[in-house]
Amino acid sequence: MGFERRNIQGMEGYTPGEQPGDSNTIKLNTNENPYPPSPRVASAVREFSSASLRRYPPPMADQFREMAASRHGLNKDNIIATRGGDELLRLVITTFVDPGEVIAMTDPTYSLYPVLAQIQDCTTYKIPLETDWSLPRDFAEQVNASNAKLTFVVNPHAPSGYLIDGETIRNLAEDLNGIVLIDEAYVDFIDPRRGYDCLSLVTEYNNLIFLRTLSKGYSLAGLRFGYGIGNQELIQPILQKTRDSYNLDAFSQRIATAAFKDHDYARGTWQKVRDERDRISPLLRQLGLDPTASESNFLLVQLASDSSLTAKEIYEALKQQQILIRYFDQPRLLDKLRITVGSYGENEHLIAALRELL
Repeated sequence: MGFERRNIQGMEGYTPGEQPGDSNTIKLNTNENPYPPSPRVASAVREFSSASLRRYPPPMADQFREMAASRHGLNKDNIIATRGGDELLRLVITTFVDPGEVIAMTDPTYSLYPVLAQIQDCTTYKIPLETDWSLPRDFAEQVNASNAKLTFVVNPHAPSGYLIDGETIRNLAEDLNGIVLIDEAYVDFIDPRRGYDCLSLVTEYNNLIFLRTLSKGYSLAGLRFGYGIGNQELIQPILQKTRDSYNLDAFSQRIATAAFKDHDYARGTWQKVRDERDRISPLLRQLGLDPTASESNFLLVQLASDSSLTAKEIYEALKQQQILIRYFDQPRLLDKLRITVGSYGENEHLIAALRELL
């Protein structure tokens, strides 16, 4: 006898990127920051008292929320701290979208979105991106025609790294009938010269929420700490009603606060990633792997039409050499590979291995 709900029985779960069991593998498949977190994190770990664990943690992570609000020029009531960005996605769905309603997203996009929609027994409406990975001009019209209650947009886009400009984000908030969540998991790696910053829009629009995470930019993927920025009308029901009680433990709050305070250190790692991204792009192009212009910490590369190996074969050959990159077995991505930007040494190993293969 099965006890699963019918929609759970029929769905496939989220498939995370491969996690190697050894420390020798060069891991360029899950978009982690190749540099360690701030030294202040190590200090916070050493100074953390296990005796404090007998008490419940601050229920709403107010210290972190106040820091984030100050950093972004907003009010604490515009901020919610969550167990990674993924908890925010789930909370937004369960708070605002009834089972059976529509959740819109681009195609391709972050593969967890449709999984979370299925868990809530919602219908997904996928809108194909243009050939340059931009939104189609009638994106808002298509979403509204589908009666979507919620729309997910990754910016910079995954897996391409394409950046949607701020004016387009404003237009989405203006034109969409439902809520729009802008997933900015990779925002820290955008070239500052692009001048991208849309967070102030949450004071103008009550249907707009942004996702941020410390997993990428602050080198805390193993901690699982994220936060949402939105209009108070969106944040307050999540914070006061649907969020798990004490959703963030005391240790996580202490470590995340220490990392977030050391903004200068984190910003230095972002620049290192951008420098490496710019350095390896032409090297990959010389090997017949043409990278899409990216504002994230990864590159989506397309194989030349006359390549002697398929994308899957390259992925498998590199895996045999203990180098992990990401291959997506889905339409539009079959002839492409996603490569996380690693450290200089990791990238040199990758380029050397690719030269030998190609």
